[in-house]
Amino acid sequence: MNWFEAVDGYCERIDASFWSEPLNALTNIFFLVAAVWVLRREGLNSTARILALILGMIGAASFLFHSFAQAWAGALDVLFILFFTLLYLFAASKDFMGAPRSIALVITLGYFPFSIIVDWLTLPLTFLGSTRIYMPMPILIILFSLLLYKRLPIVSRGLAVGAFILVISMLARILDVPLCQKIPLGTHFVWHVLNAVMLAWMIEVYRRHIISQN
Repeated sequence: MNWFEAVDGYCERIDASFWSEPLNALTNIFFLVAAVWVLRREGLNSTARILALILGMIGAASFLFHSFAQAWAGALDVLFILFFTLLYLFAASKDFMGAPRSIALVITLGYFPFSIIVDWLTLPLTFLGSTRIYMPMPILIILFSLLLYKRLPIVSRGLAVGAFILVISMLARILDVPLCQKIPLGTHFVWHVLNAVMLAWMIEVYRRHIISQN
C-alpha cells in the first residue's frame, strides 16, 4: 500500500492542495473544544480523561487527513476512532454491565469479529460508501442501551441519545458526495460537528454514571 497516495473522497475537495477542504479541515476544532470541555468537568476518572484525550487526537488526525489528504492520515484518523471505541466498549462492559475486567476485555476484543460480521451483512448496502466501516458502532450503542434499559435507565437513555446523534452524523457523511451538485461544500463537515458532540456526550454519560456510583 502506498501510504502517501492522495485521497479524494469528499465533495469539498477540488484539487490536491493543502487547503482544498477548508471547512472539513477547520471543523475539526470542534473535537478539540469538546475534549477541553470534557477535561474541565468534575468527577472524571482516569478512563474518562483518556477518552477525552483520544477525542482531541481524533480531531488532530482528522485535520491532517482533510489537509494532507493522504492514506497515512486517513489511517491515523480511523485508528484513533477505533481506540476510542475499544476503550469505551471496555469501560461500558466493566462499569455499566458490571463485568469483571477479564470478561470486559473479551467483550472488547469481540468487537473485531463483530465488525467483520456487520461489514459482511451490510456489504449489499452500497449507498453507505466508506461510512459502512462505522456501522458496528451505533449497533453496539443501541444494544447496550437495550440491555441496560431496566438496570440503568438513565444510562440507557443517555446511550440512546448518543446513538441518535451518531446516526444523524453518519447520514451527513453518507450524503456528502450524492448531494455534491446541490451543496458544493458538501455535508461531511456536519459529521465532524455532530461526532464531536456525540463523543463528548458519550463520555458525559459515563462520567455521570461513575459519579452516581460513588
